Amino acid sequence: MGKLRADVTRAQRVVVKVGSSSLTTGRGAIDPARIDALVDALASRRAAGTEIVLVSSGAIATGIAPLGLKARPRDLATQQAAASVGQGLLVARYTEAFGRHGFRVAQVLLTADDVTRRSHYQNAFRTFARLLELGVVPIVNENDSVATHEIRFGDNDRLAALVAHLVHADLLVLLSDVEGLYDGDPRRAGTSLITDVRGPEDLARVVVGKAKGNGVGTGGMVTKVEAADIATAAGIPVVLAAAAAVGDALAGSVVGTHFHVTGRRRSTRLLWLQHATTPQGRLLLDEGAVVAVRDRRASLLPAGITAVEGSFGHGDPVDLVDPSGHAVARGLVNFDADELPALLGRSTRELARELGPAYEREVVHRDDLVLLHERRNGGAR
Repeated sequence: MGKLRADVTRAQRVVVKVGSSSLTTGRGAIDPARIDALVDALASRRAAGTEIVLVSSGAIATGIAPLGLKARPRDLATQQAAASVGQGLLVARYTEAFGRHGFRVAQVLLTADDVTRRSHYQNAFRTFARLLELGVVPIVNENDSVATHEIRFGDNDRLAALVAHLVHADLLVLLSDVEGLYDGDPRRAGTSLITDVRGPEDLARVVVGKAKGNGVGTGGMVTKVEAADIATAAGIPVVLAAAAAVGDALAGSVVGTHFHVTGRRRSTRLLWLQHATTPQGRLLLDEGAVVAVRDRRASLLPAGITAVEGSFGHGDPVDLVDPSGHAVARGLVNFDADELPALLGRSTRELARELGPAYEREVVHRDDLVLLHERRNGGAR
């Protein structure tokens, strides 16, 4: 046996994500043989003592045929209907497959609130911890049947990265329909598989884009690189590999692409704010406010804001923008958009005297703020 990846072999708690394209036939229907092959590999690692959490797409794809649909629906209502029908059928298949190996599974459906609101987050953590303590394999999916565009993770790659952080995982494995990350389109001659990514410099010349598959999945290579960035920045190594190579990937063999850790564990709420939110507006800052927010990590006060753009409410994510138009940070705002124009350029002390103590608060508190970095390749971090 060749050299193994040490951080993979020593992992005691592993989150594995599989997408719809890796579970379906060419016509978009769920393929029982693919599910069985996946479960066989996961059960083998579970039998060796490793705790497994599976983040599985496929609910909408599973619901397509029973509803008589010819393709993945585009409108939200029909997607939610398909997910409602498909989720139970998908979990039933997993229950049967894991049952053959003597393992029980549990269905866990999450929305963005479950990893951002403190009470939800704590409850989700306790649920996962108890399930794993009882030897159960949690099967996780976004709650597509109720999630709206405004509260969606957007794809299960990002969901898997946030779940890996939530459950204190030692490893995240992202399964795809390609062998790993290539330095270009893998369908073209001359492209090469990247076996290791240790930092941004290893991705400087990489061009990634949306995958063109069977039409049932939503994530391409961009979302997988972003998910790897989220996890590795939080101290969790990532392996990106083909679903067919899941056994080798879990065994630590040098397959696919290995994303090495780049940071330490951080607040899941801030991870979500940076990587899984869409800003509802922009606050334009003067140079002094930019320095305070970016360099001193201070809260944003009304005195440093020069203009307000967008329509947002209290608690919504907004981008904080420097005078050149570059977003330097993102935060959760403490005022509605229509309240702010009258406060701009004024000190909190002055506002408190004139309008009352409620107006002495920060526009964005430093605990609800993350710095942003320029995106690479049109979206991948």
